[in-house]
Amino acid sequence: MEAKTWLDYATAIGSIATPILVLLLTAVGWRIRTKLQRRLDIEDKLRGDRIEIYNVILEPFILLLTSQAAWEVDENNQNVDKDEIARQTMFSVDYRKQSFQLALVANDEVVRAYNNLFQHAYSTADQETPADKDGARHIVSLLGLFLLEIRKSMGNDATKLSHWEMLEWIITDVKEYRGK
Repeated sequence: MEAKTWLDYATAIGSIATPILVLLLTAVGWRIRTKLQRRLDIEDKLRGDRIEIYNVILEPFILLLTSQAAWEVDENNQNVDKDEIARQTMFSVDYRKQSFQLALVANDEVVRAYNNLFQHAYSTADQETPADKDGARHIVSLLGLFLLEIRKSMGNDATKLSHWEMLEWIITDVKEYRGK
């Protein structure tokens, strides 16, 4: 009988270990794929919920950023203070419910941007004088950041837009705010 060499032993071990290793790697790959697919399915399901919530959350901001002249084009809105409607909306129970939903389904960055926006609003709410240029710049900046985070959460995470560019289409003097 011929003497066994280390190569014979390595071949024997390899022939036993190879199917086990293939099976193990297949199981790990399947597990990773299942987790990834589950995450994608959840994201797809949440997308519709997020769009609905984002629309409700953004509605008062849309009113605030609409000019009074554009608002009053609709004869039902003549002599109606759009800013007061926006404020009432923001402090309504329904809006608070939607804010809770936002906190539950939005990603972390959207929630942080929303929190920062409202924390700033709360901290300046009791001021009797209107915000100065720097105060207005800060709130506009926070709104732009909120919109940018919403954009990213909807699948545009590689966007090259800045938070100021998110507002250029609606705020005529946004470049003045950005310039500081």
